[in-house]
Amino acid sequence: MKAAWILLIVAALLELVWATALKQSNGLARLWPAVIGLAVALLSVLVLSVALRDLPVGTAYAVWVGLGSLGVAITGILVLGESASPARVACLLLILAGVIGLKVVES
Repeated sequence: MKAAWILLIVAALLELVWATALKQSNGLARLWPAVIGLAVALLSVLVLSVALRDLPVGTAYAVWVGLGSLGVAITGILVLGESASPARVACLLLILAGVIGLKVVES
């Protein structure tokens, strides 16, 4: 079960890579960022599917999306200069709290 959680975190980290690459692809107009984004997206789903062997789908999917979204939003703030307004940061913290809550409940 612990390995499944590690795989789930890896899959979520891969979401960070593919979403950022797709942003850099300029709507799939730039070839290599588009190729990287699509390939890593597929890899992320494949890793998620392996984690689903041992985790409930509702929990795993919510954690995958939550951590991926959180990572992409933080990357947007730190790397791409997106807004870090207090309201946005508060909402991101709520996502993090939900992910932690799901892990605690699942244990």
